[in-house]
Amino acid sequence: IDFDLLLENVKDLNVLAGEGTSHVEHTPGGAQLRQPEPLSLTLYQNGIITFNGAFRPYEDPSTQQCLQDIMDGYFPSELQNHYPDGI
Repeated sequence: IDFDLLLENVKDLNVLAGEGTSHVEHTPGGAQLRQPEPLSLTLYQNGIITFNGAFRPYEDPSTQQCLQDIMDGYFPSELQNHYPDGI
């Protein structure tokens, strides 16, 4: 795994997802600025943890697909279930 490329692509995807931007959220009696909720990705020597979930070893096919999507410059396809309208 090319961790340098992976981290660079994560930074680029964060910008595309709106990192550092805020949007107006209407509330009863007014409005407030809200930043997008971050998605957790923790890298270990032998696997990853996403969404503060279970440990996923690099040998697992779903982990390989997730990392390959990121290394190709795309949001992981597994996020489609969580964000069907896009990030």
